[in-house]
Amino acid sequence: MLLSDYSYILPKEAIAQFPPKKRGDAKLLVVEKKSGKVMDNKYSDLLNYLKPGDVIVLNDTKVIKARLFAKDTTGLLHELILLERHSDNEDYYQHDVLYRGKLLLNEALYINNEKIEVVAIKDGGIATIKATTDLELLAEKSGSVPLPPYMKRDATKEDIRRYQTEFAKHKGSVAAPTASLNMTKTLIDQLRAKGVVVCYLTLHVGLGTFLPIRSDKIEQHKMHSEWFSIPLETIEAIQQAKLSGNLITAVGTTVARTLEYCAKDILKANHPLSGEADIFIYPGYKFTIVDQLLTNFHAPKSTVLMLVAAFVGWPKLLHAYNYALQNNYQFLSYGDSMLIY
Repeated sequence: MLLSDYSYILPKEAIAQFPPKKRGDAKLLVVEKKSGKVMDNKYSDLLNYLKPGDVIVLNDTKVIKARLFAKDTTGLLHELILLERHSDNEDYYQHDVLYRGKLLLNEALYINNEKIEVVAIKDGGIATIKATTDLELLAEKSGSVPLPPYMKRDATKEDIRRYQTEFAKHKGSVAAPTASLNMTKTLIDQLRAKGVVVCYLTLHVGLGTFLPIRSDKIEQHKMHSEWFSIPLETIEAIQQAKLSGNLITAVGTTVARTLEYCAKDILKANHPLSGEADIFIYPGYKFTIVDQLLTNFHAPKSTVLMLVAAFVGWPKLLHAYNYALQNNYQFLSYGDSMLIY
């Protein structure tokens, strides 16, 4: 299976550079999974596609200010991106980072006079740094929002609020679960009032989500693992829905991946689940847990595009994407959304 077969032309003007002025004021392209039929909606119209007893699952991870600039002893500036957390019990004085340029082992770097040391150089442009202070607290004080590189601008104060979901709780992500950026507390309340069961899980979004596929043979790609936690309340809600014939809607590819990684355990577990999810979902995969998928429009040749193509089928997805481009939908993180039902 070739990656080059899963591509499309994404004009730069279709990439959202800013969020909607008001959270939730986004378009929603609804795609009927069986027929491929597409329908124009508003994001708030999601309410019409879920019934009492259905379950919707959201990712409550919290994005940290992961973008840091550090000076070496010569005054040269180095850009560092703190990578995602892999547990809630890690050493907060030591952290893996993605870096550009060149770093040296044991090199001293300074972030606003706070000294950090490069203690390991790894493959793939990753290093380990160590500080005498909590690195995430340092990032909160001196870092900035890690906007994706296709947003050709620096982060603003508004991005601190908008590149974060309204229900973000557990800090550790270095990228937002973007399908949820359009979700509002008002819509969540409306879903609950209708009888929809709203549940949460945590997956700290990082390299597994945004690293590119480097081989044209899809099967050769190895996913980077990301830490997840699924509370018992969510597991029991899914089990009940499956027994009663109600549907499970995953909000975002991060939720879909987590649920499918744990599919067998979710159906029988009587305790919370946590671990490292490294599942790579691409066309040919059969979904066990997820019945409906709410997601954003994704970049060509990306792992998240592969997942959505597996869910609905590539020809139908490509038709929907072409329709969206022709009808001025906005793509990627701050863009509009798509519901496949």
